[in-house]
Amino acid sequence: MAAAQFVVEGGYPLSGSIRPSGNKNAALPVIAAALLTDQPVTLHNVPRIRDVETLVDLVRSVGAAATWDASDANTLHIHAKNVRAASLDPVLCARIRASILLAAPLLARCGEVALPPPGGDVIGRRRVDTHFLAFEQLGARYDLGERFVLRASTLHGADIFLDEPSVTGTENALCAAAAAQGTTILRNAACEPHVQDLVRFLQVIGVQIEGVGSNLLTVHGLGKSGRSFGGGSFRIGPDHIEIGSFIGLAAVTRSALRVSDLRRQDIDNLRAIRMGFDRLGIHCGVETHGETSDLVIAAEQSRSIKPDLGGQIPKLEDQPWPAFPADLMSIAIVTATQCDGVILVHEKMFESRMFFVDKLVGMGARIILCDPHRAIVYGPTQLRAGTVESPDIRAGMAMLLAALAARGTSTINNVGQIERGYERIATRLRSLGARIETGQDRAAKS
Repeated sequence: MAAAQFVVEGGYPLSGSIRPSGNKNAALPVIAAALLTDQPVTLHNVPRIRDVETLVDLVRSVGAAATWDASDANTLHIHAKNVRAASLDPVLCARIRASILLAAPLLARCGEVALPPPGGDVIGRRRVDTHFLAFEQLGARYDLGERFVLRASTLHGADIFLDEPSVTGTENALCAAAAAQGTTILRNAACEPHVQDLVRFLQVIGVQIEGVGSNLLTVHGLGKSGRSFGGGSFRIGPDHIEIGSFIGLAAVTRSALRVSDLRRQDIDNLRAIRMGFDRLGIHCGVETHGETSDLVIAAEQSRSIKPDLGGQIPKLEDQPWPAFPADLMSIAIVTATQCDGVILVHEKMFESRMFFVDKLVGMGARIILCDPHRAIVYGPTQLRAGTVESPDIRAGMAMLLAALAARGTSTINNVGQIERGYERIATRLRSLGARIETGQDRAAKS
């Protein structure tokens, strides 16, 4: 059961090593893509969080078997031998945006799907046009009423230029193209680490795809090719957003932390993230041990915001991968409050994501919200404890970092939002020395 509340005693340094969970934004599309095949699939390193559990419930609702391994809590077995074109539960779909990822696999297996509008964080308008324009070019017909209805007797390959590098749009297009007849070329595709994981999973179950890691993907569909989808095992990669959150955690609590068990490709995927934190005066080192590496954040850092050439105020902005990711902007803002200098933070993608900064201002941060997309942060500021809400996954984690940096005891409500994206976060941070009590902890004491 999710904790409704965290009570956090801040102002104490942390120490130790922490292993990042599997990337939830990779696990969700891979779980959905497992419906493409009627063969058994085993997924390792799947985070046990609310969003994943909701999607697993949706997968079961359309006739697939999905069971968690008895000996490994993060291993999921899926066997979609029988899948039906069920009417998906609107309550479950409203909980997560990832419900839309079921569109392509169910369309491929059943020829039609009726999907309630997806839910997810309220961080601004999140358009779905890219998905349906791609489906249309692959041969599907759609009707966008109270439900999104898709039909296709046959999917066929196409040369598609996505109107924006949408992550979920790319993932739906990839799954539909995998089941189509002939070859599909996806141009202006998203290429985030979680998209790369989906490509590698599709390769495991028999799809030939070229261009992994780039914005030009060539998919050789299995429709009427004489080949069929197979089964197999796949390991979800670590969550680079969680890693970035731990960098911010070390920075704001002045702690020496180590993020362990990373592969070479994981370190490579952190280039823009490390560069963004370096702009705030937070340096991350790398120690390699055989085939794995640790990211090392020292307690002693300059924490001095680096001005642009000529002493101009610098800007940290999000952009499509491989640039600094939008999901870390909230963490970067909190980190900047603990660094010396001034920085303009420009969040380009979502017009409501930055509205959480009023909560930081209430804790003593010096931030000017210029408009829905830009804020100027003046640091450093000693934050003070307070009672705040967790408005969405990323802003919620940012508020948890602020509470750990603040002097005194803070209460964070609605922490179910944080637990949607961060697995057992209170327990894992306590292992580093964080003083966090959940609502259940306090109830057990009384």
